[in-house]
Amino acid sequence: MKRVVVTGASAISAIGNDWATVRRHLASGRNAVVRMPEWGEIRGLNTQLAAPVPPFTLPPHYTRKRTRTMGRVSLMAVLATEAALADAGLTGHPLVTGGQMGIAYGSSTGTPSAVQDFARMMSERTTEGVNGTTYIRMMPHTAAVNIGVFFGVKGRILTTSSACTSGSHGIGYAYEMIRMGRQVAMLAGGAEELDATEAAVFDTLFATSTRNDSPEATPRPFDAGRDGLVLGEGACTLVLEELEHARQRGAPILAEVVGYGTNSDGVHVTQAHTGTMALAMRMALDDAGLVPEQIGYVNAHGTATEQGDIAESHATHAVFGSRMPISSLKSYLGHTLGACGALEAWMTIEMMRDGWFAPTINLESPDPRCAQLDYIMGDGRHIDTGCVMSNNFAFGGINTSLVFRRWND
Repeated sequence: MKRVVVTGASAISAIGNDWATVRRHLASGRNAVVRMPEWGEIRGLNTQLAAPVPPFTLPPHYTRKRTRTMGRVSLMAVLATEAALADAGLTGHPLVTGGQMGIAYGSSTGTPSAVQDFARMMSERTTEGVNGTTYIRMMPHTAAVNIGVFFGVKGRILTTSSACTSGSHGIGYAYEMIRMGRQVAMLAGGAEELDATEAAVFDTLFATSTRNDSPEATPRPFDAGRDGLVLGEGACTLVLEELEHARQRGAPILAEVVGYGTNSDGVHVTQAHTGTMALAMRMALDDAGLVPEQIGYVNAHGTATEQGDIAESHATHAVFGSRMPISSLKSYLGHTLGACGALEAWMTIEMMRDGWFAPTINLESPDPRCAQLDYIMGDGRHIDTGCVMSNNFAFGGINTSLVFRRWND
C-alpha cells in the first residue's frame, strides 16, 4: 500500500482563508455568527442566525465564460482549490492535467437559487430564469465538476454528496485512491453555500438555535444550555499525494493521512447511533495501525444538537475513555454541512502542527447526559501529540473518521 500525505491546503471560511488568520480568530474566542435580518421575513422560520463567509473578490482570470456554470458553492470550491494547488507548488504542474490527479469533492446540494428557478417553473408555469447552466449550478456534484473543468483535471472524479460527511468522505476516498495506486494525487474536500432553505431543513426538526438576539452566545456544542445548531458556509481543499512522488518533487508536507473509517448506522435517518459511530472510529484506528492511547486529540462533529451531542460523546468515550481532549470548531464557524469535514480536518492538522488546540467556545457547563470527556474549554490548550482524529456524522446515519499523523521526516 502507498503512503499518503497532505502537500497543500486552503479554504474559504467565515473565520479566515489561511491558517494564520484562522489561528488568530480561534485564539480570540469569538465566533463568526451573525443575525440574518432577511431570514426574519420568512414566515415560520424560527432561526435567524448564520456564519456567512465575508465578501470576496474574484481574480481577473475568473472571466464570465469560465464562471458561468458556477454558483457560489462552486466559486468558493474553485478558489480554495486554486490556493491549495499553489500551496502544494502545483500551479501549472503537468501532474494536474496529466490524468494522474483526480478529484474527490462534495456538497450537500448545489446552488439553492438554481433549484428555486426550477421550482418557479412548476409553480408559475414558466421557464423564465431557467437556462443552459441552471442545472449545472444546481446539481450536487457541481463543485467537483467545476473544479475539474477549471483546472483541466483528467483523472478520476468521485462526487461525494453525503450531507455533513461530504468533505470527510472526499478526503477518505481520495486517500484510498492514492493508497491503492489508482491515482498519484487527489484534490479532496467539500463546499457549501449558505441559504435559508438549508436552515429550514433543520428548523423543521427543531434543531436550530433561536438565540437570535445573542449570536455571540451560540452555538454551544455539548453545553447543558445549548439550543441547537447554527449554519455556516465555506469550502476547503486538501491536496493529497503519494509520499514518494511528493518527496521526489520536494513538496512541502503538512501531515500524513494514516486512517479512514466510514460506515452506516442502518437504523434511523436522522437519529445518530452511538454503536456505529464508535465503530467508525475503531475502523479508522485499525486502518492506521494505532491504538486509542496514541491519539492525542479528537475534533468532534459537535453540532450543538441534543441527540447528536449525546450520542457522539458516548461513542467517543466508548473508544477513548474519559481522558480524551476534544473540542468542536463549529462553535466558531457554524455547521458548514458539505464543507465541515474538510474545513475541520484541515484546521485539526494545523492545530497538531502548532501544538495548540482551540477550545469549544460557549461551552461553560457540559451537559451531564453527555459522556465524561476532557472537553477543552476556556483558553486553548497546548498538546504535544503525533496523531489526531477528526470525526463527522451525517443524516442517513453516515459516519466518517479520519486519522492524521504529524510529519516529522
